[in-house]
Amino acid sequence: MSGEGWRGQLILLGGLALAVLLLFHHDAADMAHIWWASSTYGHCLFILPLIGWLVWQRAGQIAQLTPATWTPGLAWLGAGASLWLLGDAASLGVLRHGGLIVMLQGVVMASLGPQVSRALLFPLFYAFFLVPVGSELEPVLQLLTADMAMALLRLVGIPAHIEGIFITTPTGYFEVAEACSGAKFVVAMTAYGVLVCHVCFHSWARRAAFLAFALAACIAANGARAFGTIYIAHKRGIETAVGVDHVVWGWLFFAVVMTLVMLAAWPFFDRKPGEQTLDLGALRRMRVRRGPPASIMAGMALAVMTAAPAWSHVSALAGRGELATMAPPAIPGWQRTDAPMAYVWAPHFAGADRSVQARYADRQGHIVDLAIIAYDRQSEGRELIGFGQGAADPASEWAWSSPAWSPADARGEIITAPGPVRRHVVSFYRVGGSGMTGSSAQIKLATMKAKLLMRDQRAIAILISAEDREGAPADAAIRAFLDSLGNPQSLADAIAPSR
Repeated sequence: MSGEGWRGQLILLGGLALAVLLLFHHDAADMAHIWWASSTYGHCLFILPLIGWLVWQRAGQIAQLTPATWTPGLAWLGAGASLWLLGDAASLGVLRHGGLIVMLQGVVMASLGPQVSRALLFPLFYAFFLVPVGSELEPVLQLLTADMAMALLRLVGIPAHIEGIFITTPTGYFEVAEACSGAKFVVAMTAYGVLVCHVCFHSWARRAAFLAFALAACIAANGARAFGTIYIAHKRGIETAVGVDHVVWGWLFFAVVMTLVMLAAWPFFDRKPGEQTLDLGALRRMRVRRGPPASIMAGMALAVMTAAPAWSHVSALAGRGELATMAPPAIPGWQRTDAPMAYVWAPHFAGADRSVQARYADRQGHIVDLAIIAYDRQSEGRELIGFGQGAADPASEWAWSSPAWSPADARGEIITAPGPVRRHVVSFYRVGGSGMTGSSAQIKLATMKAKLLMRDQRAIAILISAEDREGAPADAAIRAFLDSLGNPQSLADAIAPSR
């Protein structure tokens, strides 16, 4: 196709891409804010320039191909819109952000056709690394890092005790916090490793081996870094360890690890620098059927991308329900008490429409806190399961420590505050008319189903919690309270009666 033809297809591409970004501007801005504000996703700021570099590498070869509108590209655009709708329905930012990327990929396919899309396959794929995902690994990596640090402390003979993500030595009390989990390094190493696999290797076996080696080295090195911090505190005083900027030191440490990984893998590279990545002959043999005119393609693409937010808006109006007035319930055998907490605690559920919290005691000396939270419907920032939502308020001194006992239809966890003060929390959740559960996945699925089908979207959280006190373990208090309460479903039914 002539240069004039390229110009027309690029104008179509630019217009449709702009339409996607304007229509879903909230999600685009949210992604950009996360890249800028979160150290876990700071590497995403480099992904767009890298995609530009990957396209520039192919530009001379791509110019020899035939761009054309391509109707099957609308299917990928529709898949992105559907993914966005699922994310909006489940209040899952990762799906909304992923849907935005897929829609932009679909716009490229629909505007430039099969030959050019195939030539841009890896840059289009690499755009998925713009999606802020990976912080979900933090709890697992926190525990793994703490275990590795503990093993190394035993190896060098430093006496230590571990409890979840907290390690106690004769020198002090250390927490393997989210920032020390190594999740940010694993996420960044994955993005970097995939790029290296594409640029430096032909063999898929070598690519898989390199990526596995890079991630294993990253995780092991982070465990060694946590051990090093505690070791320095033990040998040279805790002030020395506290005085280190762990975020800056962590990224410098990661840069050293990344360099060592590259040096170790260098002898196994099997792709020459500057080697052409495209098989022009194979690309030119792909059949290019002339698609609809650009104006028709633009209209169809706009119809596809606007269907998802339209459905979401109608669902939000249909799914809101009434909530009853809430008050601390009467529990047989338990009385309200003003006994002080060892460390002030309240769960965090931003944007809740109703909430109540009360403290109870029985004749056996058990003391339990009950918190009930309700939403007339869930939306972004107003949800049962989300960043910062739950038992440990991120703005407080409470920090997640480890999983803990709970009934089968709930979630149990230990949170810890300075002192240290340990608190066992058992959380029950319900959406609409579904049963109680402690599973984040089940809650997200129930929320998604209610929104997509325009059903009851009212959401309830019931948290039963107790402090570990000398001679009065939290587990015993919570079990006694649950025996008296019976099925927590009755509390939820009273707040959100059936419609």
